[in-house]
Amino acid sequence: MPSETFIDTTLLPFETAAQLATLEVPLAAPGQTAGEVRHALTTRRYESVSHIVVCEGRRFLGLVRIENLLAAGDATVLTELMDDQAPVVAPGVDQEVAAWRAVSNQESALTVVDREGDLVGLIPPHRLLEVLLAEHEEDLSRLGGFIKSAAMARISSEEPVERRFRHRLPWLLVGLAGAFLAADFVGWFEAQLQERIVLAFFIPGIVYLADAVGTQTETVVVRGLSIGVTMRRMARRELLVGLAIGLPLALIAGPLVLLRWGAFDVALCIGLSVLAACSTATLSAMLLPWLLDRLSIDPAFGSGPLATVIQDLLSILIYFAIARAVM
Repeated sequence: MPSETFIDTTLLPFETAAQLATLEVPLAAPGQTAGEVRHALTTRRYESVSHIVVCEGRRFLGLVRIENLLAAGDATVLTELMDDQAPVVAPGVDQEVAAWRAVSNQESALTVVDREGDLVGLIPPHRLLEVLLAEHEEDLSRLGGFIKSAAMARISSEEPVERRFRHRLPWLLVGLAGAFLAADFVGWFEAQLQERIVLAFFIPGIVYLADAVGTQTETVVVRGLSIGVTMRRMARRELLVGLAIGLPLALIAGPLVLLRWGAFDVALCIGLSVLAACSTATLSAMLLPWLLDRLSIDPAFGSGPLATVIQDLLSILIYFAIARAVM
């Protein structure tokens, strides 16, 4: 059997192919016979014997499946049995990529080799299966809006009432503070409301439309961040979507207000406010999940309440600032 002294995989990044690889597998030289290798298998215990790794010195040459080895005659040379086109991966390849490489090549094990073609180790079938199961579970939990493992998602779903209360109440207290602050904002524009009471009629509508647009953007961003999509890839498109949504809503709302109340200045104020509020909603809905994600806080818990408070305050300020300018 070849020497088993190879590179130190502890120096490589975590969750890579090298971290999954093991040298506790049968190693053989290309000139050995099937009978010799079968006898060698009985002399020691291995972590996996699904494949025999054929090497010349440290250089990887191919794999022999155990079923082919057992069926071969004693004098059959390994070069006649080995697959010299067996798929390989580099040590630094992500474990998920390595697992799917094996699956796509219909292999139950995968060889890890370095840049020179020297053997680092073999990823045995049970480790590939563990990776596929863990990554599948993680992807499903991420699509549900969680950035951690599915175990955390299950803990959140099964935790007792007291813990649920403690996890959710702080964010809702932020919302309560925002409600009082919103009341103060409206009070700042008391003069405008006394002069044109009709302006008060549209506060809920402006706030609702902005929240609705922000919620849609927030859902897309949280899911994108949870599956590894960068904010840079999402930001431009979402900002354009906010403008694209705000414009037709403004063009619809303005004429309807003019027809119903017959006040051009009020209609103009509503139209501009809808456009501005919807456009800023996408911005705040993107920034908050991104910020929470950077702080390692699950955006699925905090971004909703916080984004709602901030967007409500922005919508009110935008609405009355435009009303003061127009009227």
